[in-house]
Amino acid sequence: MVATKAKPIWAPSSDRSNNSNMACFMRDISKKYSRDLPSYEKLYAWSINNIEEFWNSIWELSQIRHSHKYDKVLTGTEIWNARWFEGTRLNFAENLLHHKSDQTAIISWGEDRAPVRISYLELHTQVSACAAGLRKLGVTVNDRVAAFVPNIPEAIIAMLATTSIGAVWSSCSPDFGFRSVLGRFGQIKPKVLIASDGYIYSGKKFDSTAKINQVVDAINSIEQVVVVPLLISGTLTTIKKSMTWAELLSDKTSTLTFEQLPFDHPVYIMYSSGTTGEAKCIVHGAGGTLLQHFKEHYLHTNLTSADVITYYTTCGWMMWNWLVSSLAIGATIFIFDGSPSYPNLTVLWRAIEEEKIRVFGTSPKFLAACQNRRLKPGKEFDLATLKTILSTGSPLTAPQFEWIYNDVKKDVQLSSISGGTDIISCFALGNPMLPVYAGELQCRGLGMKVETFNDQGERVIAEVGELVCTAPFPSRPIYFWNDPKKEKYKAAYFEQFPGVWRHGDFVKITDRGTIIVYGRSDATLNPGGVRIGTAEIYGPVESIPEIADSVVIGQKWDDDIRIILFVVLADGARLDNQLMDKIKKTIRDNATPRHVPSKIIQVTDIPHTINGKKVEIAVTRIVHGMEVPNKDALANPQSLEQFRDLPELAKP
Repeated sequence: MVATKAKPIWAPSSDRSNNSNMACFMRDISKKYSRDLPSYEKLYAWSINNIEEFWNSIWELSQIRHSHKYDKVLTGTEIWNARWFEGTRLNFAENLLHHKSDQTAIISWGEDRAPVRISYLELHTQVSACAAGLRKLGVTVNDRVAAFVPNIPEAIIAMLATTSIGAVWSSCSPDFGFRSVLGRFGQIKPKVLIASDGYIYSGKKFDSTAKINQVVDAINSIEQVVVVPLLISGTLTTIKKSMTWAELLSDKTSTLTFEQLPFDHPVYIMYSSGTTGEAKCIVHGAGGTLLQHFKEHYLHTNLTSADVITYYTTCGWMMWNWLVSSLAIGATIFIFDGSPSYPNLTVLWRAIEEEKIRVFGTSPKFLAACQNRRLKPGKEFDLATLKTILSTGSPLTAPQFEWIYNDVKKDVQLSSISGGTDIISCFALGNPMLPVYAGELQCRGLGMKVETFNDQGERVIAEVGELVCTAPFPSRPIYFWNDPKKEKYKAAYFEQFPGVWRHGDFVKITDRGTIIVYGRSDATLNPGGVRIGTAEIYGPVESIPEIADSVVIGQKWDDDIRIILFVVLADGARLDNQLMDKIKKTIRDNATPRHVPSKIIQVTDIPHTINGKKVEIAVTRIVHGMEVPNKDALANPQSLEQFRDLPELAKP
């Protein structure tokens, strides 16, 4: 392919590139397999054309702990039923706990708590005690342990203890409503529920005891509730079937043992957003999760055991699972419980300075908030240790890239990444050897045969299309819960293009191998039959200082679709004719006349999921007189009401 002449916004130095884990891996593979792999493009091509060789090399590089080696790397060619590393026996937790030293494993900050530091040795001891406690409660292989907790060390300890036994872990954030919790945990029927008595967010305390009792009453499989007291110690007596976290970990003398299980033994049950129906219960296997996360941490993120890594996340988002896997590298993980804007938007930037964080993971929503407040973290804080910024949840716009390099740090690798809960990892992400182009993801992930298809299922190059994966990869879901014939599973990913994974993203693979994400394909706008990705509108609109947030939808009108843009204004701004003209001109100049909305309407809030994603589909349903089945999955469900029966939408 002939590369276009766009100028990168950042490029690694030759030393940084040549000394990266990725470059070392490329040289080792070239030597081992007698291949000529002088560039990432060549390495990527080798990885997708030699799937078994590649994933075997990741097995060896990661030094997976196992009690019995596999008989064969891959059996079968269909993504949904291919079998990986059959015959091996391993344990997920063992691979995250093999570092035993005084090095810090976890640093935890909370809004109202002093920082907590746990070494790898201390982590091993606490996991051992927790596992002993769970075994005494009767937890065994394949049982489910569910957690309704904030992002605190106890969540990591309990997950490792659960998976050391061979039980299956599932968690969600305590700000989920009762029906969202029931819609998730009610399907998987956990034996034990680990729950905090409440949580603190933006300086306010939220008591969870009533919600926990509702869950216990509704899910009769729960035999025991383990309460992590975060608010007041006196709440324990009001929670049914409860014991304390301290009581669970009372056995300090037990020896931690790791059940040896098949490669695809279930380790996590995760969930789709649930905003358009019952949440899908997506089950991920131990081995695929370990290999994929190691590849992404070690190679694509260039993570080492000397680094501190963080991702601002809750326990209900896959980035929590992704972050925790950094323990396999021996890195230190920083977790934060609370609001990233309390008492102001500098709290995480201060954490980078004080805890010497090297890899900082966040969302476009947070970065946009900092940009809109005109923060200059690079001047306010010492960010010398910061080498990489990761962003996911929605497309990162070109102006946000520019803000990072102007006001955060000039010499930082900004990696917009994209994947999802469905694969517990990424299809496209960063690369320490490659330049960064504003608005683009650096590359496709090694071993992930990512392509773009048009509506006819034909492969297209340098054109916008559906993101698909056309070859097996080990981190695909092993199955959906309560889907014995895999009918829901196959319908979710393989219905449109038989045998090919359709991810649901609208993207373009550029002629230089980068990726541009245009939004979810199920939220794609189709005025006059022309497909328009929502990100093509968000980028220009949210670069306007007067706009604090926005959501765009397609409204059915006169046998067609017209584009409706809803905006939240920054303080002091007015949606007058002058601002509307400015919005339309900005969109037209940065996209095309077809992208210009038919109507621009001011609202006070934009609905987001708890993980910060805009929910265009929910707004579209409300605008068309339909109900949203699971509002509890939203962080701000009350915001939907302002979109109902708007008089402006009944006019030409």
